[in-house]
Formats: sequence, structure tokens, C-alpha cells
Amino acid sequence: MHGSGTLVRWLLANDLVDELTLIVVPVILGQGARLFPDAGPDLALDLVESRVDGNGVTIQVFRPAGRTQYPTP
Repeated sequence: MHGSGTLVRWLLANDLVDELTLIVVPVILGQGARLFPDAGPDLALDLVESRVDGNGVTIQVFRPAGRTQYPTP
């Protein structure tokens, strides 16, 4: 699926994502919509694959690994 942050957030919140591929282009545009909201449940991700193309674009493949657990102080 490409281009719908709203749908991605809904699928993640309902545990309907098997794999997530993030493509990061090294350009700063200054404005835009956030992919993930400031508030909401944290989700742990396992990195499955990571690579960089000749232009510096990174492609990272993640699989959901349940809710994040933080150590208590």
C-alpha cells in the first residue's frame, strides 16, 4: 500500500500489519503530514532488512513485535 498515512495508522492500531517498508529519501521539505501521531500506543518493530541505494535512499523493512515495553526506573 502506498500513500495513505491514515490507513496505515488504522491498520497498525488494529494489528493488521504483517510487514512495514519505510523508504526514506534524503530531502528536507520543511512541511508535511506526520506518518505517526504524537499520541497513541507505542509499537515495537523488528528490523528485517535494511539497504541503501546509490542516491542515499534507505529502504527498511520492519515486522511488528507487539507493544513496546520500557524498563521501570
